Amino acid sequence: MPSEELSYVIVTPHSIRKSRTGGIVSRLISRTGLDLICGRMFAPNAELVRRYAETIVTETDPRHRATQELIREYVLKNFTGAANGQRARVMLLVFRGEDAIHKIQNAVGHIVHERTSGETIRDTYGDYIAGAAGAVTYFEPGVLAAFDAAAIERDLKLWAEFSDSDGGIIDDVIEFPAGAAVEKTLVLIKPDNFKFPNSRPGGVIEVFSRSGLYIVGFKVHRMSVAQAEEFYGPVLDVLEDKLGAEKGRGAWEDIVEFMSGGRPSTIGADRRGEPGTEKCIALVYQGIDAVRKIREVLGPTDPSKAPPGSIRKEFGQTIMVNAAHASDSAENAKREMEIVQVRENNLKPLIENFYARS
Repeated sequence: MPSEELSYVIVTPHSIRKSRTGGIVSRLISRTGLDLICGRMFAPNAELVRRYAETIVTETDPRHRATQELIREYVLKNFTGAANGQRARVMLLVFRGEDAIHKIQNAVGHIVHERTSGETIRDTYGDYIAGAAGAVTYFEPGVLAAFDAAAIERDLKLWAEFSDSDGGIIDDVIEFPAGAAVEKTLVLIKPDNFKFPNSRPGGVIEVFSRSGLYIVGFKVHRMSVAQAEEFYGPVLDVLEDKLGAEKGRGAWEDIVEFMSGGRPSTIGADRRGEPGTEKCIALVYQGIDAVRKIREVLGPTDPSKAPPGSIRKEFGQTIMVNAAHASDSAENAKREMEIVQVRENNLKPLIENFYARS
């Protein structure tokens, strides 16, 4: 049996600014069938950028080496500094599975100026434009990745080393007008999007990009029963008032089980705090009037009543299985972010534990 491998993809600052993140995530999950096990936003400092750039050029084949040299110069130029009032943001995505390295390589592809078929991520989101004399006039790789096990281990350990200082909720990298009503809000891409590898998680992110807000946090999370109870605690009284104590409690436990994989009435106290069996993605969006804008794109709780083009109309099925959650106020966003621990650094222990076993 082939052993499980880790692989990674870095979404470039340009791809993030152009709201291409959702399309990239869709392709990575649906075309590889791999498990997205971790994601983290970074605003890299100069030392991280320098050390990462030093590792990029490894090929001996002149053609591929020339591309790697372009990537190295791209990283040095674009991963630090600011453009249009924004410091560079990158998103690191970590995947796990059998033959993960080869599968990511096939999905990402090479970037060459002779081919623009759209088959790979770089075909679609990358650009390599050369003039008549062969000199490169524009270069954008779309995403970055390594395709060698030793290089992947080295790179992941490097990014993990800087994951506290340079990563997490990077809510200080966007400039807003003085006095603007800037908010942060939480989105959860719910477990119904992860029943099998598909394009839905990226599709949800793609629709949220229409809000014009900025992704400043990204975390793959498995909600514990205790977290789900606290998160949906305010809903219990509402359901009991509406349905009666017994039915209301049952409906509430259905929600907790849907989000965590366990029912409060059947899970012992010693297991309530363990990570659940269901996966979601927690995203933190920042911007002016962020709560309202996100909820408008999301649509009402009942997908049958949601307007065309909203997330719940396109991806929702029922009042509970409705694709995503979004905070209904800035105060609740703060509360909910604390419950799901969006600032938690789960990248570092993941990398340390995986390579300690290998």
